[in-house]
Amino acid sequence: MKSAISSKGQVTVPLAIRKKLGLLPGTVVSFELVKGGALVKKGTRGVHPVDAAYGCLRLGRSTDSLIDEMRGPRPRRR
Repeated sequence: MKSAISSKGQVTVPLAIRKKLGLLPGTVVSFELVKGGALVKKGTRGVHPVDAAYGCLRLGRSTDSLIDEMRGPRPRRR
């Protein structure tokens, strides 16, 4: 099967290959240079380090109170 690269560097993966590999919109793929060409592999989205750490910090008080402590109290509204 063949496909052409667009002016934006995009390539269309043929439908038969997308179905066989379960490639849906947003599926991560990786590219690897091999002798004589390139290899495209279906990847895993994995967990981003920030997502893994999100919500694990327990401070015992609100974020607003921490920001007020760092910046000083907020100006009063008139």
